[in-house]
Amino acid sequence: MSTIDLGAFRATPLETDPFDYLVVPRFVPPENLSGIIEDFPSVPGPGSHPPSLLKIKGAFADLLSEMDAEPFRRAVEEKFSIDLAGRPTMFTVRGFCRLKDGNIHPDSRTKIITVLLYLNEEWEAEGGRLRILRSGTDLNDAAAEVPPHGGTLLAFRRSDTSWHGHEPFEGRRRAIQMNWVTDAAVVAHEQRRHRLSTRLKKLNPFQPAG
Repeated sequence: MSTIDLGAFRATPLETDPFDYLVVPRFVPPENLSGIIEDFPSVPGPGSHPPSLLKIKGAFADLLSEMDAEPFRRAVEEKFSIDLAGRPTMFTVRGFCRLKDGNIHPDSRTKIITVLLYLNEEWEAEGGRLRILRSGTDLNDAAAEVPPHGGTLLAFRRSDTSWHGHEPFEGRRRAIQMNWVTDAAVVAHEQRRHRLSTRLKKLNPFQPAG
């Protein structure tokens, strides 16, 4: 059984203001979400963690496999009118957010497409809601705001003006980031950097507020 709703992805129109993106509520159908959250891996703290250093199992493992498979790649290619054949993918997992996270940025130039999948059942906080921005200086000049809950997916084409960020939030915030990147050297470099960070955090595990 599929863990994701490719039909919903294909049916969602591509937005072009202020850059190419789409938001797909319930990309992970409600009947699948609780099992994936139950199998969400334990992470040692904030920041991005490579799956290779986490205990990936069950429904969460199935989700990663399906996102990294050809049908999803083809759906992304069709939506963004782009050829991703031969472009490597890179996954990182986030489980917590710090107050300093969420600063406005466009993503690095080595990224081609960014996919963010939010795996929180509910989200009542004002902070932590990703905003699609029209500039790199004004967090309130937003074209859209994406609450990080309910299996919602955000995908966008990286550019020098693909500005995004969110109001401060501290606490649990589960998400997967997936990128198609320019070449394998990018994956090796970024995963090496994230692995070092994850190993250091395992020595001094994060204690969430409250």
